[in-house]
Amino acid sequence: MPYRKTFRRSFHPLACLLLSASCLGLIPAAQAQKRATPAQTAHQLNMQVNDDRMTLSVARVPQIYLYGPIDPDAPRRFESLMRSGRIKSGSDVYLNSPGGSVEAGMALGRLFRQGSIVTHLGVPRLPRQTSASYFNRSAICESACAYAYLGGVYRWAVSGTDRIGFPTYPAQQTPADVTAYLKEMGIDLDALTASSTGPAPTGPAQDPTLWPNGEQMIAKGLANNGRQDLIATYKYLQGAPYLELKQQDRNGEHKISFLCKPGGAELTTYDTIGAVRARGIVTREQHSYFELNQKETLPEDRGGVSVVDESVVMQRVYPLNQLQQLASAQAMGAWVRDRQGIRYGFAFEVTGVKKVLNDFYSACTQATQQHS
Repeated sequence: MPYRKTFRRSFHPLACLLLSASCLGLIPAAQAQKRATPAQTAHQLNMQVNDDRMTLSVARVPQIYLYGPIDPDAPRRFESLMRSGRIKSGSDVYLNSPGGSVEAGMALGRLFRQGSIVTHLGVPRLPRQTSASYFNRSAICESACAYAYLGGVYRWAVSGTDRIGFPTYPAQQTPADVTAYLKEMGIDLDALTASSTGPAPTGPAQDPTLWPNGEQMIAKGLANNGRQDLIATYKYLQGAPYLELKQQDRNGEHKISFLCKPGGAELTTYDTIGAVRARGIVTREQHSYFELNQKETLPEDRGGVSVVDESVVMQRVYPLNQLQQLASAQAMGAWVRDRQGIRYGFAFEVTGVKKVLNDFYSACTQATQQHS
């Protein structure tokens, strides 16, 4: 099951302040939407592109708002913006649509996947002339929109009063084109069959639409909150038990490995975030540590990390007499702190890979006992 992200990278306080100001409307909308697509109609999907300097300095990628009915021509217009460079790979797309053409919704989803788009629910920023007293700030994404949402490489679950509705069909009766699309997007068809939905929490019991909350979206694999599944591998490397935990999220790839040896398990962590960012973090590093169950472990002051290609790399020797803690761990991570106290790194939950952790612990314990 995908892990809901609770460990976040640290941002500069000024960036957070700017983001809050933008979200709260304290920054003039005309400035925030300097390059937004102006045309808006009630009969087609409107596309607002926020790629101004303020947005890019905070979010690092354009913020795209798609709202209104999904018309048959919507995929062509979106693809045109991609080709022009206005919508870049990895952009955030916020959806607010009552539905429309299912075929067009799936075509948008395929474009999202092609462009490594991150999907959310959300409404456009307030126009200057609009009164907040009657402007609906809740987003809804239903039917064709929900299919488009599933195209996101990273998909954020609903929160607050936002709602997403997925069409459901009796078992074995899902249209062939929808079945093919869900398979292409890596979505379990059983998650959207009528027999798996139960009564809708906010609608009639026979509602043919599934309205999941955030937790249900995560559990069904409909959302992943910015990260792919954790991959755990246990094998023998150089004749010794080896454990690797790897996870991809929108910031990069993160890996923790243990190689069992008589003097202690060789612990290596990789935070693959790009050469420029990695060098910047290592240059500012004052303190680094491995993290186990959100507690600082194996700390080391300046000089405890290095840059290898595009990764911040940490190497430690993990004591054999503490290996059992790994087998019962809930979360692991690796962090670097600079002199301002800002930390950079990653962490992931490991409760879903308990068997692999226990297999490694048992094999390593047996191997070291044989060498003692």
